[in-house]
Amino acid sequence: MAASVLCRRVPGLRYLPVSRKDFTQAQLVPVKPQEETHGHEGEKDVFQHQEASPQGGYRLHYNPSSYHPFAWNSTTSLSQTDNGEDEQSLYARAPSFWQRSNLHSVSCSRHICGSKSTLLDLALNKGSEPERPPVAPSHRKATPPDVKVDPRAFLKCRPVYASMTLDLSRRPQPIDWEETVSVLQKVTVCKGSMKPSDVSRFLAELSRSHPDKMALVRSDQRFVALLQDSVEHLCLFTPLQLLDVLQSFVWLDIPSAHAVLGQYEAELSRRADQMTLHQLLLAADLWRCIGRQVPEFLQHLYESVRLNLGQMGVPELVQLLYIMGESRQCSRTLIPPMEKLLLRHVQQLYPEEVGAVCLGLFKSQTSISEGAVTRIVDKAQSFVGEMSDFAMVNVLKFLRFSYLYHAAWLDAVAREFPGRAHVMGVKGLMHVALACSAIHYHNDNILLAIAERVPSLVPHCRSKDACKLLWSFGTLGFLPARSPSFYPSLTEALRRKKAEFQRYPEHLLTGLLGLAFVSQFPQDLIAFALSPHFVSLALKSTQMELKKDLFTLDGVVALELPQWSGPRLSCELREEVKEMLWKFAQSDLCQKPEVREAESALQDLLGGEQFVVKRMILPHTRSIDLEVHFDSTGQPIPVNPASHTATLSQDNSASKNPSHQGWERMNVGVTITEQLLAQLTNTTKPREPFSPAATVKPPPVPGLRRGSAPQDSKGTVKLAIQVSSRNHYCCRSQQMLGLPAMKRRQLKLAGYRVVELGHQDWLPLLRKSRAEKLAHLHCKIYNSL
Repeated sequence: MAASVLCRRVPGLRYLPVSRKDFTQAQLVPVKPQEETHGHEGEKDVFQHQEASPQGGYRLHYNPSSYHPFAWNSTTSLSQTDNGEDEQSLYARAPSFWQRSNLHSVSCSRHICGSKSTLLDLALNKGSEPERPPVAPSHRKATPPDVKVDPRAFLKCRPVYASMTLDLSRRPQPIDWEETVSVLQKVTVCKGSMKPSDVSRFLAELSRSHPDKMALVRSDQRFVALLQDSVEHLCLFTPLQLLDVLQSFVWLDIPSAHAVLGQYEAELSRRADQMTLHQLLLAADLWRCIGRQVPEFLQHLYESVRLNLGQMGVPELVQLLYIMGESRQCSRTLIPPMEKLLLRHVQQLYPEEVGAVCLGLFKSQTSISEGAVTRIVDKAQSFVGEMSDFAMVNVLKFLRFSYLYHAAWLDAVAREFPGRAHVMGVKGLMHVALACSAIHYHNDNILLAIAERVPSLVPHCRSKDACKLLWSFGTLGFLPARSPSFYPSLTEALRRKKAEFQRYPEHLLTGLLGLAFVSQFPQDLIAFALSPHFVSLALKSTQMELKKDLFTLDGVVALELPQWSGPRLSCELREEVKEMLWKFAQSDLCQKPEVREAESALQDLLGGEQFVVKRMILPHTRSIDLEVHFDSTGQPIPVNPASHTATLSQDNSASKNPSHQGWERMNVGVTITEQLLAQLTNTTKPREPFSPAATVKPPPVPGLRRGSAPQDSKGTVKLAIQVSSRNHYCCRSQQMLGLPAMKRRQLKLAGYRVVELGHQDWLPLLRKSRAEKLAHLHCKIYNSL
């Protein structure tokens, strides 16, 4: 019952539309710091239907303790755990209008990072950690209380919600223990002669017992007998009596796995066609409060909704979406009519209702059209200042799932969020950062506000929160110098949460890769992640493929930590992953039109296939490059042995003519007018006469400046030519994202000079003449030498 104070609501104006300030009490409920012992946020088969389900790149689970004021059940079933922050199954059921993924890099093992975090009852393995001196009490900073939110605040918007939901803030007035004992004695006296109304009444009276005494009530044999009697009377209950009994079960804190609940679910499913729409919605809400997954009953609810669309007003629609989200499921046949209802009623939604709609769609992984998403977010943007923090975060979650860049909303959030960050909890801050990274939105005001708030909330961080924050900030290129305490505080949190990684290894890899993006390398954690035990643990993961993340981390160590003496992946595993990535690259990345055109044009420019090789120079960065080499005089050197061998016979015949030796013998000069070259190089057009079809050949580069491009011991200059995409960069910015930036840094460490064919320049050239493409490449290549 440790979670029983998570989110107790302050009774207030329940039925009046209210602005953001009216939700302050319900939204910010400080509680004493405590260990999170409630259930698994992990996911079983639902992990990708979770929070990104939601659900399933970055199945989803249901954790009622995160969504109602009291921890109703101490034995919440695994299928109900809340892992709503995950994105892994987003790929399986992604909206059709998602932005295209990076065209030239192999996608990450998981979208943003899959998450199934939970506090585990495992002892911390401190064997590999250096001892740290304790902080003197006089220097310890007081830990601020965590911030809890009320996910049911939308129920205060309209009085009609009272007929289809249970107000968890209005628990019945507790009765004395003596009265409870008296009721139990009556149960014994009436045994064998009770009517359905008696059973319902006794359960209602017992549900008014003091919360601290509920365990005693449930363990009493007289109560057990009453439950048996209720089952015997199931078919005799009226629909209203069934709902009353179910409500009593909520207050009695009946465990969600209790056998008697299965029989009640079956009876309610059998009687679904006899119940009104509001009764079905109320029953669904009661099951949610109990914490039990009831897929069979929900199918009857969805069918009733489909048959009674005319009865669906705003509150019915919002409550339905809320139920869908909490149950992590939605009938596919219900989506089109539900989308039409949303578009019809969107202008009537109150701020908290918009947040509830977005959260329901997000958790149930319900994909709707881009136009519908835009309309919903437009409505949210119109009153963002009146939304609670919780509602605002829910809109960002939905944008993350839909992968829609809504500039007006994001600009509004950038203005509104910094003033709220200092009173928000770590989960909300994590979701804001994660949404920004998912849609590649870099805003200094948002990131700095989060970075300043997070260090004080580290004691409340789950491993999932810490790792996703690190991933998000690393992806957006937030450098450590911007906030000196941000990265160290979260890195220390990873050390304290090391036990959790035994069950959720993907979290640690997510956090370490985020740190690597910004050149942060906590060597003790990296050694732990690459240890044989952890690698074996990660490879056994059935929820996601972690080989690629391990391979990337191992590659980072090889280049960034040259003095590393810790564990590394086995050669066999490295070769296996490298082959897997290359097969994907050959079937996808290498076939992109812009890549093939760049490769072909470079071959023409430099003199043949042997001078250009298309490969993954750094396989752990999961992307391809076009590699070319030059000698110290600026002449190209063959780098493609296969192509070079294939042309040996041609070389031998050509060698008979001394005047055609070397690179010039290929006679592959680029036919470009000087006017065109002047335009491409932004130089002044020469006034002297020139041949309109002059042949402009790549000239030698005598006296190549040492240091202008990396050279090996033989004076060879190695160029890595990258065909970039817009998904290498933050939106509306030249800020490069974490993985591409790390790759560019590591290519330089490996002795390469990076030449970028930017998407803004190269993609338009695909529609131009061959001469213009060659001129562009000529300038790019030789200006880099």
